Amino acid sequence: MRVLIADDHDLLRDTLVLFLEAQGDIETCTAGDLFGAHKLIDSEARFDLILLDLNMPGMNGLDGLKQTIAMKDGQRVALLSGEATKEIAEQALEAGAAGFVPKTLPAKSMINAVKFMAMGEQYAPIDFMTAVEESPEHPLAQKLTQRELQVLKGLTEGKSNKEIARDLELTEPTVKLHMKTLYRKLDAANRTQAALIAREAGLF
Repeated sequence: MRVLIADDHDLLRDTLVLFLEAQGDIETCTAGDLFGAHKLIDSEARFDLILLDLNMPGMNGLDGLKQTIAMKDGQRVALLSGEATKEIAEQALEAGAAGFVPKTLPAKSMINAVKFMAMGEQYAPIDFMTAVEESPEHPLAQKLTQRELQVLKGLTEGKSNKEIARDLELTEPTVKLHMKTLYRKLDAANRTQAALIAREAGLF
């Protein structure tokens, strides 16, 4: 079985290689971005499974996944992510992904998932897909929609509009619209003030 692992985090990539190759029947190739993964798909013999990190360079959200699936008359491609929402996982599966694999999956489950997907099945962890997203009870959070909260969290982490848009699978203009509403609801003049209000309120 041949598996391509594309992820820009060296440590995670190397750990996955160790886990999979220790099985004895899995051969791996690695890439650090989407461009590198596509080069390998073009030049190497067909892979049984390709694992793509959602947030690595070149991915542009689910666009990278769709492009990769379309290569060589259809590839078995799974999405790998440490912070994707259930919504993104569902969109990936609808787009034809072989599966969705959270990076938090224990080693044994990860190996089983890889083998399962390589055999032609579609995989997504039941507990992740059926988890009920907790709605915050914080009074400040009550004023905001789920999406506005996600944007605000990005602000408190010091992310740019572009990064927030990429993480949340939104366009930059949409993020700016959410910011506008956020500022109004929080009575903030700018992003720094909004982040400060959220932090002082202990929201994140």
